[in-house]
Amino acid sequence: MQIKILKPGILSTVQDLGRYSYRSQAVAVSGAMDTLSHRLANKALGNPDDAPTIEFTYASAEFSCETDVLIAYSGAGAFLVHNGIQLISDSPVFLSRGSRVKLINNPDGARTYLAIAGGWYVPTVMGSCSTYLTAKLGGINGEVLTAAQLINANPLITNITAAIIRKFNNLENAEKALRIHTQSFLSAKRKTIRVFMAREHDWFEDSSIFSLLNDPFKIGFQSNRMGYQLEGMAMKRTTQKELLSTAVTPGSIQVNGAGQLILLMADCQTTGGYPRIAQVTEVDLPLCAQLKPGDVINFKKISHDEAEKLYIAREKELKKLDAAIASRLSY
Repeated sequence: MQIKILKPGILSTVQDLGRYSYRSQAVAVSGAMDTLSHRLANKALGNPDDAPTIEFTYASAEFSCETDVLIAYSGAGAFLVHNGIQLISDSPVFLSRGSRVKLINNPDGARTYLAIAGGWYVPTVMGSCSTYLTAKLGGINGEVLTAAQLINANPLITNITAAIIRKFNNLENAEKALRIHTQSFLSAKRKTIRVFMAREHDWFEDSSIFSLLNDPFKIGFQSNRMGYQLEGMAMKRTTQKELLSTAVTPGSIQVNGAGQLILLMADCQTTGGYPRIAQVTEVDLPLCAQLKPGDVINFKKISHDEAEKLYIAREKELKKLDAAIASRLSY
């Protein structure tokens, strides 16, 4: 299976679940910003969760199918349209050779993930296929996708993917029958981001902690895959001591010298010298990935234990989804 990129859009890269084995050598995790949508797109096709997908940022991209393909897309950044008809998201979709697909704007989010049966076939670099643009690692030559680029699927498919293909050969409206209903995996309050307090939160005045947990913050226009600049009340410190460079991770909320918040995202550095005031829960990081400059969010404090329970509960639900998909198929 193969597609050709006709229009790459604003920022389109190949991503998987990230590069975790080289953090001690200052290599960023990178990977999909919205790991949940990335995984759901793969699950819809029976791919492993870490199979490479294409991450599109916003819309304005377009591709053609150079062969018959079986694809799936997930995420709130765009709708995929073929012949004027919106393709079903979170479902396997068959497209014949010569089909042209456009991405049109979805106002609800920023990023969309395109999976193909078998996953996109790109080299593994340092244990991951993810594109890390800063270091030009992974993906296709470590760079964003460009017009006229041909991208192939991995010909090795799972038994579940093979069963999905057979389902399409024998069932009308297979897309609807195999669609994943994603709402149960997402918080109903998408602009309320749950956090727990981080190591240096007591470096800040009580009034600043109150502001963090009660005032709105706006996503700044300087935001990118490395981190979001948050505009809002400046945090005031109770101490002037400085922090030695220490570990940070996607979801860490740092406070810079001007008292402004920085929310670190997928391409963030591995260490930093700004104090960490809070940490976004793992289950809400996909919500952050769909935020756009100008969006306004609020933070809600929960305990570290609650954050762990939410994570474990979501992973259990995703395992149930795997079982449900397998139960629909006879292979």
